[in-house]
Formats: sequence, structure tokens, C-alpha cells
Amino acid sequence: MASAPTPPPLLPVTNPTAAGSAAASGGGGGGGSDAPIATPAFRLFLGRISDTARRSLSDRRPWGEMVDRSAFSRPDSVSDATSRLRRNLTYFRVNYTAIVAFALAASLLAHPFSLIILLGVLSAWCFLYLFRASDQPVTLFGRTFSDRETLLGLVGASFVAFFFTSVASLIISGMLVGAGIVAAHGAFRMPEDLFLDDTDAASGNSAAQGLLSFLGAPGSRV
Repeated sequence: MASAPTPPPLLPVTNPTAAGSAAASGGGGGGGSDAPIATPAFRLFLGRISDTARRSLSDRRPWGEMVDRSAFSRPDSVSDATSRLRRNLTYFRVNYTAIVAFALAASLLAHPFSLIILLGVLSAWCFLYLFRASDQPVTLFGRTFSDRETLLGLVGASFVAFFFTSVASLIISGMLVGAGIVAAHGAFRMPEDLFLDDTDAASGNSAAQGLLSFLGAPGSRV
């Protein structure tokens, strides 16, 4: 009588879902594989800043038109200077913003230590609060800090960094120098040759709003 055929050996079956869950739990147990910052939100933040800067720079007026010597004259009165400044601010808004930014950057670059402190404070805000994933608490020296404690710590550190060092004075002085240059140029530059229509005025308001539009980026904090 013929014997029954031998059944083939059973092969181990791997469950992809279970394997993926085990790998995820194993990676989470390591504790150091997750990034401390929400990368998509941070990239979106940088992308919005780049887009806003690109749109704003597209409205920049020629620098030659801004420094045309034949267009400068002494204002007849304070009201005349105010009227000139108001119109020039709308027309040369991007150029004036660049002047203030340059004065602020020059003030900080002249004091590298204060610049390093400022960059450190901004980095701490970005990595520890603004773009940190909500499911990743801050842990320092074996202690876990809540969002409230992290926020209070960052506010306190920022206050110390700004008002107990020269950072705040440098920022204020740089902005005052830039604002003084803008005010002097706007008061002495005759706007009669500038053609500002309603479209330019509307774009000026939208550009001002666009400078802060990136703060609405969807992220864990912003």
C-alpha cells in the first residue's frame, strides 16, 4: 500500500502591520530618533517668508529714482514735509524697509556678541516652542517641562538677554537711525514726479499685511 505524500514544510508568515508596529515601538524606545522640531511646519514657515520677501521686492522702486538730486528741495512748512513723507512712504515703502533693515543689520554686525545672543534666543524660540511637535515635551536634565513652563522660561530668558545686555539698545538704535534716514529723505524728496495710483496704495496695504501673513502657518504653535 502506498504511503501518503509528505506535506511541504510550513513557511513562516510575517504580518507587515505587526512588524511595522514593532519597529515603530522599538524606534520610539530609543528616545533619540525623533526630530526635536516639526520639520514640515518649519519648512512652510521659511517658504512663506521667502514668498513674502519675493513679492515685496517685486514692488521695489529704482534706487536711481530715489536719489535723484533734482527732486530734492527744502519743504516750505511742517505740513508740507508731513505730506511729502506720507506720499514717499507709500511709494518707496520697500526701499525704506530695506534701509531700516540695513541699518539694523549694520548695528548688530558691529557687535558680534550681541548678534550671537539674539540668534540664540531666536533659535531657542523656534526649536523649543514655535515649531516643536506637540507630542514631544521638552526634557532637560532628566526633568520634563510643560508648555506653560517652557513658555515662561523662554520669556524670562528673552527678557534677560534683551534688557540685561546690549541687544535691546542696539536694536532700538539701529531702527532709530534707519527711521531718521527715511524721515529725512521723505521730507526733502519732492513727490510731484511720482505717479501713485489707487492700485499702488492697495498693494502697499496688502504688502504690509503680507509681511506677517506667514505667522498663520499651520504648525504646532504658529
